[in-house]
Amino acid sequence: MSGSSLDGLDIAFCEFELENKTLKNWKLVQGATIPFTEQWQSRLANLPQQSAEIFAKTDVYFAYYLADLVHAFLKKHQFQADVVASHGHTIFHNPNRMFTAQIGDGGVLAAKLGIPVVSNFRTADIALGGEGAPFAPIVERWLYAGFDAYLNLGGIANLTFVKKERTTAHDVCAANQALNFLANHLDLPYDKDGAIAASGQLHQGLFDALNDFDFYKRKSPKSLGNEWIRAKILPIFIEKDIPIPDALHTMCHHIGYQVRQSFDREFPKENPRLLATGGGVYNDFLMEMIQYHNPNLEIHVPDKATIDYKEAILMALMGLLRWNNIPNVIASATGAKKDSISGAVYI
Repeated sequence: MSGSSLDGLDIAFCEFELENKTLKNWKLVQGATIPFTEQWQSRLANLPQQSAEIFAKTDVYFAYYLADLVHAFLKKHQFQADVVASHGHTIFHNPNRMFTAQIGDGGVLAAKLGIPVVSNFRTADIALGGEGAPFAPIVERWLYAGFDAYLNLGGIANLTFVKKERTTAHDVCAANQALNFLANHLDLPYDKDGAIAASGQLHQGLFDALNDFDFYKRKSPKSLGNEWIRAKILPIFIEKDIPIPDALHTMCHHIGYQVRQSFDREFPKENPRLLATGGGVYNDFLMEMIQYHNPNLEIHVPDKATIDYKEAILMALMGLLRWNNIPNVIASATGAKKDSISGAVYI
């Protein structure tokens, strides 16, 4: 899994025991996050503005790069994989215009690894009228059941609500992608523990500007693309030109506030139990702001492996389900006409 925060490639080596299309047992054997080189971080960040030829070349070259990283991981741990499930890296995501694009060509990856690959998980759902996101409800249903809601704090924050009649999900707002953008202005990769954010103050003008988008008023299903965040959210920080600690402080308030708005609008249950995962969980001040804006929320933080690798485990599960022709995308979460068996298989 390569996420929008651009911190690197998350790899999860999982074992699943499936019997009559029922999951009997599973475990995460080993996980790893392999940081991207500075060159690849720059390539991925700037690709949306490049030519069609450069996009096509990068799609292939990124697959070669992923193959090297996965091969090294498998060799280091002496693992043999039956199937590799690859999300690729999202460059464009615009379901309203019926397209999405994740680079890292699956055919190249399968050829270089000599292992079957499942990739391109989003396009079928969009063709069925869905958002092509979020996918998380499938892993929450199969592997992490027992909570009322699930919050993932990655580059983009997303929420899943488990209701009696159906499961719904949506992207909430920018998260680590914006926080890291601000920390980078201090020559830091991220704000460790949210310490810089905690030292700042709320900037009301920035807070109001961050919340002033029609997207936040819409109900599920809805999703955000990296390009929307780059075009709409990141420029606000530059325009406001306020101290970075204040900007980080205000952004954490914004995330907590939008989580509250989502619960009030779609899941007004008393004292809901929430499982929180993703890198943002390590930001103490961000978690404090989520609790501050949601005082009745019962927040549960799982073990470190789940926090770090839940999205990569999600990809492994989606690959397993696709390989066995079992639906792996939940229509009620994405807004599609029906559940789908998504993913292209390369052997």
